This record gives sequence, C-alpha cells and structure tokens, in this order.
Amino acid sequence: MTTQQPLLVFRWGIISTGEISKAFVKDILLDPKTRGVQDVVHKVAAVGSRNIESAISFVGKLIDTDERTKVYGNYSGVYNDPDVDVVYIGTPHTFHYQNAVDAIKAGKHVLVEKPATTNAAEFRSLVDLAAKHGVFLMEAMWTRFQPIALAVKRVIDEGRIGAPVLVHADLSGDFDIENLPLTHRILDPNLGGGAILDLGPYPLVWAIIALYEHPANRRLKPMVSSSMIKTPLTGVDRSTCFTLNFPELAAQAQLSCNINVPSQSISATLRFRNGNILIPEPLYRPKSFTVQYFDRPSSGKVQREETTHFEVLGGGWHFQADEVARCVRDGKPESSVWGHDKTLLEMEIFDEVRHQGGYRLPEEAI
Repeated sequence: MTTQQPLLVFRWGIISTGEISKAFVKDILLDPKTRGVQDVVHKVAAVGSRNIESAISFVGKLIDTDERTKVYGNYSGVYNDPDVDVVYIGTPHTFHYQNAVDAIKAGKHVLVEKPATTNAAEFRSLVDLAAKHGVFLMEAMWTRFQPIALAVKRVIDEGRIGAPVLVHADLSGDFDIENLPLTHRILDPNLGGGAILDLGPYPLVWAIIALYEHPANRRLKPMVSSSMIKTPLTGVDRSTCFTLNFPELAAQAQLSCNINVPSQSISATLRFRNGNILIPEPLYRPKSFTVQYFDRPSSGKVQREETTHFEVLGGGWHFQADEVARCVRDGKPESSVWGHDKTLLEMEIFDEVRHQGGYRLPEEAI
C-alpha cells in the first residue's frame, strides 16, 4: 500500500515584477490538481520590486487579495521575510548572481531564471555558497521539466531509436533590433544582451537531454567550437552557431540562436541510428513531438511515425516549481533532473562560445 505524501504548502517570494515573473506566478497559482499534482500547492507570500507601486500593481493583477501577499519596494524585504520558503529570481541576467547571493545569505532556497549566472565562475560560487548555508539552488530551466521533455527522454532511454548521431536545434526571434532602444534587454550588454545568453539555453537543453544525459556518454563534457556575428548597434551577439562534439558517443550537436530572424517550424531534430525525433516550435514549450522509425538502421526510410500531443493548462512554468518544492521537502540540495552539473556545463559552454566570438560583458571577470 502506497502512503500518500501530506500536502505541502510552499511559500514563494518573487523578485522582480517583469513579464517572466508574471508568467511564473500565473502558473504556480493554478490548481495543482489540473496537472495531476496532489502533494504540493504553491502560495505567493511576498513580492519585491524596485518600487512599491510595481509590486502593488503586480499583486493586484495576479494574486487573490485573500492570500495576503506582502509587497516590498525593494528585494531585501523578500529575502528577510520569515514567511518566504524560496525566492524566485526573475531579474535581468546580469543581476542574477547578486540577487541569488543575497537570498542564499538570508537562508532562502533559490530558483533563479536562466541563465542562472552570466558565467561559470559565478555559478560555482553560488553552488559553494548554497552548500555553506544549507539551501537548495536550481536554475529555472523550465523546458526540462515539462511533460514533453520527460516523454522524449523516455523514448531515447528505451533504446528502440538507437544510438544518437546528431542534434540540430535552433531558437531564434526577429526582435526588430534596428527599431529597439539600445537599453532594451536584448541589445544592452550591461543586461547580458544578445542571442547566446537569452535564447541559447533552449537549443542547448535538447542537446543535453539527447547527448549529455545519454547513458553511454557517462556525463562527459563536450568539446566546443562556435561562430558569432555581433550587431554594430551595441556589440552583443546577433547570430551565434555552436557545435558540441561528444567523443564518447561519436555524436554532435549543431545549435544556433539569432535575434534577427524567426524560428523554423521544426525547431529541433534529434537524429539517431534508427530514426529521428522532430520537435516543433516553440522550442522552449512545444506541444507535440514526432518519432520517425526507419525500416532498418541508418536507411533513412521512415517505416512509421508516432506523434504525441500534450495539452497543458498554463504556460508550463509550474512543473519546475513542483520539483523545487519536492526537493526542499526531501532535503535535497539540488535537483536530479536539472542538477548543478548541467547548469555549470551550460555556463562553461557559453563562456567558451563568447570567448571564441570575442564577446565580453562589461566589467566581467571570468
């Protein structure tokens, strides 16, 4: 007989009131039973913004007044609020590190938006600090926790599709950069602007699922080569392509991200000896995937196709929140699904891509 876990009421403090924080809060406040979750319910205990008016407006639009969510015109109030279990950090990229440091030092568990930091040195520092203070730390790589990513991982692990050969993945968007203010987050180097840090995590996560996490790889890191075109507007990367070679698998990932062209309808193709997995746009939240099985290994002749569709209430941010709550409940310092090793791998890859492209953030010390 299975013993059901008691209901955990998990209390969040939200840092920043931008669009990503709005999306996250909308999702975590949905009834968890709508996604089959019986053991966790999320509450927003506090919201912090750089000014109190933004925090008040955020709470008024998104949160039931009966919840009695506290509002702060700063971030320190959230960090030090005794009713907050975990802090969600939704600030621009270059603020993530210091925000996470402050939250951890206040004894709070942390979920920090991707990219968790702007470089590997910063993330290593956060891991050490979280261990010192005995708190949970995770990057908000929400795509990895969605049902579709879990299903794709199961198909790969079953083995019928054979050994991996090549991953093609791209996330791009036409931001109309010629008509944006130079202080916009996608153009401003002071905010970690450009394609690689903002869009790059999404093609990379599918390569990590298919190649880095593959049992035959034994979690060995790839070799990295890249090419980058920077915009003369501000010097951030406009178009970036990077290749990951996994020698243990004799497999490759060819990944790209751009801020001046739309994505393709099929945003990722995971190619194996016995078939392909096709993932349509949007790459960060696809609603289906198709497995093509060859009639024999490497023939390229598709014998049959199986398409799986997913209907998810909300945007898909709540699955990672459920993971955080359960890990904290169970006393885990990191997630087994998206652990510190994967975020560190991501940061190391992006450091090398930016190094090869000559893109250094202002006052950055790597």
